[in-house]
Amino acid sequence: MSTLYYTVTDSATMLRRSLRHMLRYPSMTLLVIGMPVILLLLFTYVFGATLGAGIGALSGGRTAYVNYVAPGIILLTVATAAQGTAISVAMDTTEGIIARFRTMAISRASVLTGHVLGWMIQTMLSLAVVIGVALLMGFRPSAGPFAWIAAIGLLAMVTFALIWLSVALGLVSKSVETASNLPMFLMLLPFLGSGFVPTGSTPAVVRYFAEYQPFTPVIETLRGLLMGTPIGNSAILAVAWCAAITLVGYVWARALFNRDPAQ
Repeated sequence: MSTLYYTVTDSATMLRRSLRHMLRYPSMTLLVIGMPVILLLLFTYVFGATLGAGIGALSGGRTAYVNYVAPGIILLTVATAAQGTAISVAMDTTEGIIARFRTMAISRASVLTGHVLGWMIQTMLSLAVVIGVALLMGFRPSAGPFAWIAAIGLLAMVTFALIWLSVALGLVSKSVETASNLPMFLMLLPFLGSGFVPTGSTPAVVRYFAEYQPFTPVIETLRGLLMGTPIGNSAILAVAWCAAITLVGYVWARALFNRDPAQ
């Protein structure tokens, strides 16, 4: 049997382990779904009428605002799942499971691959639920089949990127508590981008950061695909950011996993 064969079979085993954890401990899945849904309810029904009427292009009030904010909430779901990934990896590290896996005759790559694929599946299922709730609340995307496929592909790319980064954050954490706090900045970025209000309506310093941080082009591309708004060069920037974050996360996670445990 080839090395590739053993890597694939071991990764499938680790994926099954990750999915069983998801079924046995549904609290993390509920968090990934619950937080974005609560924020969607809050911003739509509490702030929606005011924000929708107060933002220049959104003169349609609450109805228009839910269409504007939904892409930001969708991306926030991915960021919330990233926090869950870091916690899951940190639990394995602090409880000694990772150390045990290092001594077993299994592919080292399969351990991290199982976490990544498991959380990819969990995140995509959570995204389906959040999008379904948004549709029930009045979200009305105008996307056709090809635009939906492109939007799903974009979400898969950004999910893959943030999960690899979160795996590294989980490995570098000394405790589960630390792992739960390190990815918090990912959950703040949609608020400091174009997820909830246009960047042009913010002060100059905030606007500069919002326009050049990685989540803004992803949100603008997703909004353009779903709602038919102009995308410009956001798609290129979104893909570039996803590729860069994936590379950094993968290289960092691999280096942390392969380091001497005594260090």
